[in-house]
Amino acid sequence: MTIAAEQPQHPIIEVEGARISFGAVKALDGVTLKIMPGECVGLVGHNGAGKSTIVNVINGGLTPDQGSVSTDGNAVHAYGINVARAHGVRCVFQELSLCPNLTVVENVRIVHHDLGGVGWRGRARRIIEESLGAIFPGHGIDSGETVGALSIAERQMVEIAMAFSNAGTAPRLVILDEPTSSLDASLAKQMLAHVRRFVADGGAVIFISHILHEILGTADRIIVMKDGRIVAERPAGGFTAQSLFEAMGTVAKGEAARRESRDLAAAPVVLEQTGSGLSFTARRGEIVGLAGLSGHGQTEMLMWLHAQRSGNWWPRHNPAVAFVAGDRRLNGIFDLWSILRNLSIASLGDMSRRGFVAGEVEEGRGEDWRKRIEIRTQNIENPILSLSGGNQQKVLFARALSTRAPVVLMDDPMRGVDVGTKQEVYRIVRDEADAGRTFVWYSTEMEEVCLCDRVYVFREGVIVAELSGDDVNEANILAASFQGAAA
Repeated sequence: MTIAAEQPQHPIIEVEGARISFGAVKALDGVTLKIMPGECVGLVGHNGAGKSTIVNVINGGLTPDQGSVSTDGNAVHAYGINVARAHGVRCVFQELSLCPNLTVVENVRIVHHDLGGVGWRGRARRIIEESLGAIFPGHGIDSGETVGALSIAERQMVEIAMAFSNAGTAPRLVILDEPTSSLDASLAKQMLAHVRRFVADGGAVIFISHILHEILGTADRIIVMKDGRIVAERPAGGFTAQSLFEAMGTVAKGEAARRESRDLAAAPVVLEQTGSGLSFTARRGEIVGLAGLSGHGQTEMLMWLHAQRSGNWWPRHNPAVAFVAGDRRLNGIFDLWSILRNLSIASLGDMSRRGFVAGEVEEGRGEDWRKRIEIRTQNIENPILSLSGGNQQKVLFARALSTRAPVVLMDDPMRGVDVGTKQEVYRIVRDEADAGRTFVWYSTEMEEVCLCDRVYVFREGVIVAELSGDDVNEANILAASFQGAAA
């Protein structure tokens, strides 16, 4: 009796020798990779390393200047978005792509082109609610709600659920670009568990994240990119966090910043708010963290503090507060402006002479900050949208720090920023705080929260715990988030 040999599996997608240039910039320089069924591939590298470009090749959004794309072992000469979707390729972008003026159900109809005919709303509702329930049990999202009314975390959850949903053509390869950037620890844990289930059932995932412990704990294989090339590729077990830093070229920046013990009890109070729950205060030179499950009032607190310290309609000559937006596309960047204009808008008064902006002063300040936090661009006069999402976030951070405002409010400001730059930003924040500047910092990343001098934990819209010193740790923050009191 002859036993038939098992048929070899073909890659879902294979890219061979892809090259793409934007002017003088080589976005991809001969990239070759393949994605097999039943694997999660981690894709890491600095902002501007080429990750978003190769993703856009795989999802059909970009055609390489040179190179080829194959699906299931067959070369495709006219590979594009429709071909990619027909082969089960789905993508969750770092810049969320939902239409804010439509409901969740209506967005499902846009994503799934074949979901038409009589009764499509009911089918769309069942599809998205089934997917949301499978990935995020107890999510509480109303599929009839307008997307613009959802929090950024809820929008990210909806987009993730759409990518994994099945409306006739099942997803086979899901590309997740910074999928946990707006999710708190519990939601991120749910999503990563679903990724592992999807892969175990034969699906494939490309997982892009600057949170290295997520990559190391979830991926089967890790690809490291730098300057448009793949510089390292091996099973995830062959990497450590330090070796990933080294592969990305950030040996000196690998060690995370640490919280320093500082006694600021005698420093003057610069911000104060009382109401339901515990009272909030922030002192001069202090870094105050806002923690807890996302959507429990942290952003609302920042917005209230900003409104209380800002002019009603005319900007103050000496600004009292600066704000770093987490949702940069909604309330951060000016899409049609240059990088320089986006950076300098908050401090035009410092660069003006007789009512006119001194161009050389503005350009000098822009170049200084471009170098300080490594905004990856050849020309700071380029459009802001020419930058990757992480580099756009760096511009917003530079905008706030370049002002003279004594208080900086930060709404999850490091979303999508590469690891090396994060370490540099942490050092800048610490130096600025040592010089007397106050920071109020909401972050969904536990590492960042634990860098703060004091932390207020939010639950259901109120402050339920205040932690300081050695009590600022993950266990106490999680205990307060779920139980309403520090452990």
